[in-house]
Parts: sequence; structure tokens; C-alpha cells
Amino acid sequence: MNSVICAVTIEAINSGWEVYGIPDGFSRLMKGETEHAHRLTVDDVSRIHLTGGSVLFTSRANPTKQPETLKATVKALQELNLDALLTIGGDDTGYSAAVVANAAGGKLRVAHVPKTIDNDLPLPGDVSTFGFQTARHVGAEQVSNLMTDALTTKRWYFVVAMGRQAGHLAQGIGKSSGATVTIIPEDFAAGQPIHLNHIVDILETAIFKRIASGRPFGVAVIAEGLSLRFPPEEVDGAMPDAERDEHGHVRLSEVHLHRLLTDIVRQRLAERGHKVTIVAKNIGYELRSAPPIPFDIEYTRDLGYGAVDYLRGLLASGDLAEVGAMVTIQRGELVPLRFGTFDDPATGRPRVRTVNPQSEAYRVSREYQIRLEPDDFTRADRLEGLARVAGMTPTEFQERYGYIVERDVFQPRN
Repeated sequence: MNSVICAVTIEAINSGWEVYGIPDGFSRLMKGETEHAHRLTVDDVSRIHLTGGSVLFTSRANPTKQPETLKATVKALQELNLDALLTIGGDDTGYSAAVVANAAGGKLRVAHVPKTIDNDLPLPGDVSTFGFQTARHVGAEQVSNLMTDALTTKRWYFVVAMGRQAGHLAQGIGKSSGATVTIIPEDFAAGQPIHLNHIVDILETAIFKRIASGRPFGVAVIAEGLSLRFPPEEVDGAMPDAERDEHGHVRLSEVHLHRLLTDIVRQRLAERGHKVTIVAKNIGYELRSAPPIPFDIEYTRDLGYGAVDYLRGLLASGDLAEVGAMVTIQRGELVPLRFGTFDDPATGRPRVRTVNPQSEAYRVSREYQIRLEPDDFTRADRLEGLARVAGMTPTEFQERYGYIVERDVFQPRN
């Protein structure tokens, strides 16, 4: 975010514009407050591109939730005499930016720069959202260290990574670090609920396979968004007092999925006579606040410059039909996506880019994981070994866990 702020400020000032920073996102504007906005200079921003976080801070405030807050936001921006607004954020911020732009009635042009380490905005498959590459890089380093510790101490780590609606980050971290198993929402049939016991069974049987192979340790990387697809009764049972944010989403940081899964799996293994040490870890905020790697610094400088270039052209054209766009860089070129062109018709919100379970990238990720597969049931030696670890007969094991393979969206090649 700081690299975008830096690039935008410098290019806008070089273009003869005055630039104002508005701290705390939309939160104060929604209250009609404008005194917190302050003018930015080149000296203010010249070296901030090397740091994580945001010098303007952030918020989850949603100006579109109530008509009065939307009206107050538009009025506050008008009082600041702004011709253009640049927002930085994910799908919620992008949606808010589009609504605010339309509510301003052609008096404000908006450029939205897509930021999310979840990598789930509707960009072409080869274009990541900024922040994703840094988060994957830092996350992979951390999980790689945990893999070494797991081997040394003969223990397991259950690591939950951010990813509200898509498993890009968890898959990227697990794949890059060589984690033992990675579980993401896209592992399950689209549009269907994901049951907590199904996830527990995948983890439990992965541990069985490692014990059977004489390597009773490992690291599981788990996408936090799995819990959003739990049936309502399971959400109420597992997290009855879960807090929700301004957009109505369950605050996944309050779910503690890593601890929940650790407790259940540890208890199940103990009941089968296995004393396995499992450590629960959550690597979320430390990833998104990390200093950017050079890829993201260069990428966000391009996006910041592109945002100013887009706004400059839009203001010069006088075209009132186009109020704003999400700014993207595709194959090295600026490609603005006009608000509304990347929305889901069913929800009116930006489409979510999920991991494609039919892609080669997904296949490669799955091929290197340790989890149940068809051969574990068709080969007698494998089935007998797993059943022995689980304290079952081969028939009992197949009846209990065979559904995991039957329902799996991934099938290994022969």
C-alpha cells in the first residue's frame, strides 16, 4: 500500500496536482469528518515504498451499508473539493468505491487499485493482486522453517493462512514450502457446504499415512475461508459468539480454526492410541504487514502511476458516462476495468477468482501432498497398513474413510 501511495503522490504532484491523504479509509468520511485529511508532499512519501503496512492506516468501514453514511461520505469528499479519489483495497473496498463514485453524480472520478493477499479479484489468471507475492514468499519461509522443526521434533503443525473466499494463498504457501498437506475450499465440490468432520478426516488420515510410512510428523496448511462454508448449525456449534465485521462477514481471526482442528484431531488420535504433538499456528497479519519483496514494489509502482494516468485521461476527456475503474497492469500495459464490468450479476459485487481445480497448477499442488488417494484402497498392502495404524480392519477403514476419495474433486492420473 505504501508503494502505491508513494507512486501516486509523486506522479500526481509532477502532473501539477495537489494530493491529500485521507487516513483510516472511509471511516471518518462516513461521519462527515474532513479535518483529518492532509496534504501530502514528495518528502512525505519518497521512501515509504520499502515498508509494509500503510502510512494512511486502514479500516473495514463500509459507507454503502446505510443511505445516510453514503450521503455523508459523498458530502465530505465534496467539501474537500476533490476532483478524483484513489482507493486501495480488496473486493469490499472496490465495491464501496464504485458505489461512492456513482452516488457523486459525475462530480468525482475514482480509480481503485486492487490489493489483497488473497489473490481473489477477477483479474486474468496470470495476473496476481499486489501483496500476494510478498505474502506467499514470507509464508513459505515460515512454513519451511516449521517443516524443519516438525522433522526434528517429530511433531505436527496445523497452520491456518488467510484466504476468505479462495485458497490461492494457502495453496501457494503449501506448494512453495513443500508442506505435507494443504486444504483449501476448492478441494470440495463447488456450491456445497464443507463439513468440519470432513476436514478433520482428511487431516487424521494424512497423519495415519505418515505414521504408516515411518515419518510421524508434518505440516498442514489450511485456508481460513473453509469455515465460511460450514453449515450454519456447525458454525453455531463451533463458534456461537463469532464476531462479524462491517460487511457482515464472520471475523475469521475470531474463529481460531487452527485451534479447533488441533483439539479435535489430537483427541481422535489419542482415542486410537497415538500420542501426537500438534501445534496450532495462524500466519495471517504478519504476512500482509511484511515489507514488500521487489516484485510487489515494482508492481505497485506501475499500478500507482497507472492510476494517475487513468484519472488524468478521464478528467481530460470530460466523459461523464465513466465514473471510475479498477486499475490493472496486464502484460506490462495499463488496463482499466470500468466499474460494473467485473461484477457478478447475481450479487452486484466483484466476481471472486477462485483456484481452478482443473488447472495444471492445482494438479501439481495435489500430486505432492500426502493424503488419501484411490491406490490406498485398491492396493491391499496400503489398505492393511493404514487400517493397522487406525486400529481397524481394512473393511472398517474403507467404510469409514472411503468417502474422502469418492468425493474428492481431484483424481490422480494413472
